[in-house]
Amino acid sequence: MTSPFTAETFESAIPHATAARAKAVVDRAHDRGMSLASAESCTGGMLAALLTDIRGRSHVFECGFVSYSDRAKTDLLGVDAAILATDGAVSKAAAIAMATGALDRSRADIAVSITGFAGPGAPDDEEGLVHFACVVRDGRCNHREEHFGPIGRPGVRIAALDVALAMLDEVLSL
Repeated sequence: MTSPFTAETFESAIPHATAARAKAVVDRAHDRGMSLASAESCTGGMLAALLTDIRGRSHVFECGFVSYSDRAKTDLLGVDAAILATDGAVSKAAAIAMATGALDRSRADIAVSITGFAGPGAPDDEEGLVHFACVVRDGRCNHREEHFGPIGRPGVRIAALDVALAMLDEVLSL
């Protein structure tokens, strides 16, 4: 199977199965006339890059927000500082607020968020803990919490891409 990516992309860093799933998600969104947005922290924009690198389908991706710091989460996505202070940036509440903020600040139909500890980090941070949320304009909201373990930053990031794509695929399949 020919890769959906061009030579200028970061395809060599992405497993073929992940790239294929991204193409399937973008194709399904295109077929349904829906657009996507992302709000990323620990993946640093990798999902946005993956979704925009698919030839002939970049119009499906509305926009992406990379909000690594707490301040960026509040400034760019409107995440309530109280959520970050009470629940933390790596939490269900933060993930939902990030996805909701991305949807509110774009014209996308679906927004997905990723926030986690790719590791290694502070002693109290659970390496590989990642929260995801997928919010649809019709009001649907899904959350997932994953514990990938200490598989290294690249491993956590790739695993997070796979989960985010699965969540988008699930929403687009309904």
